[in-house]
Amino acid sequence: MPKKLKIYIPGIKFPSISLTGNYCALNCAHCGRHYLEGMKKPTKRELLDFCVNLERSGGLGCLLSGGMDSRLKVPIDKYLDELREIKKRTNLKLNAHVGFIDESDLEWLRYVDVVSLDFVGDDDVIRRVYRIDKTVRDYLRILDLLTETGVRVAPHITIGLDFGRIGWEYRAIDLLTEYPIDVLVLDVLIPTKGTEMENVSKPSVEESLRVVEYARERFDGELSIGCMRPMGKWRLDFDRGAVLAGVDRLTNPPRKVIEWAKTVKEVEIIYECCVM
Repeated sequence: MPKKLKIYIPGIKFPSISLTGNYCALNCAHCGRHYLEGMKKPTKRELLDFCVNLERSGGLGCLLSGGMDSRLKVPIDKYLDELREIKKRTNLKLNAHVGFIDESDLEWLRYVDVVSLDFVGDDDVIRRVYRIDKTVRDYLRILDLLTETGVRVAPHITIGLDFGRIGWEYRAIDLLTEYPIDVLVLDVLIPTKGTEMENVSKPSVEESLRVVEYARERFDGELSIGCMRPMGKWRLDFDRGAVLAGVDRLTNPPRKVIEWAKTVKEVEIIYECCVM
C-alpha cells in the first residue's frame, strides 16, 4: 500500500452550518431532520461575521448545508451577497451541500470551492427514502451541469440507504465513473433514533467493505470514507478494512485506527472536510 492515507478531522476548524436552522421541507426516512440539530446556525445577518471570526480563531473553512426548501434545494442562492463577501474578506474554503440545483444557481456556485452531492443510483430508492418525484436522471443532470461548467463536485453515496439493504450502490458507482470526478465519498447508513429507519439493521461490515472494494476497483480518483457511518466496534473494523482496501481518505476514524494506520502507511492529518 504505497499511497499516503489522508485522515480528515473537520471538527472545530471546519464546522457544518445549517442555513435553514432545524427546518427541512422533507422528512426523509433515514434522517428525519435529525442531522440538522448538530450544525451551527448563524442567521443570514450573522453569517459573514461568523465566518470572519472563524478564520480569526484558526478555522479553515465550513460546510454550507441545511434542509431542503419547497424547490428541493438548500437555499444557498439566497446568500449570494454573503458568499461574495466571505470570499472577499477571508481565505476560508467553502463546501456546499446543495440539493437539486439548476442553471439559475451558477452565479453563486462561483463562490464555493466544491459541491457535495448526495447521489442515489436507483429510482425506487429515491422514492422510498426521500419520497420525492425525482429520478436518477435528475441527479445526472446536476452532474452534467457542474462538470460542464467547471464546478468541482464530490458525489456522496450512502451504503445501505435502502433501509439497510445493499444493491443499488454498485450501479451508482458505475454511473459516476463516467464523470470527471476527483473524489468519491462513501458513507454508511446509521439507523438513527427518531427516524423511520431507527430499527433497521445497519449494513454489515463485510457487505459494506465489498462496496468499498468495488469502488476502489472501478474509480480512478481518490476514494474517501465520509463522516457518516456507525460507531463503536463496527467503525473500528470497517475503517481498518477500508484502509486495507486502498481508500485514500478517511474521516474521523477512532484513535486506535489512526495509530494502527501509521504502522502500515504514511499518514497525513488534515483538519478539513474530506472533499477538500
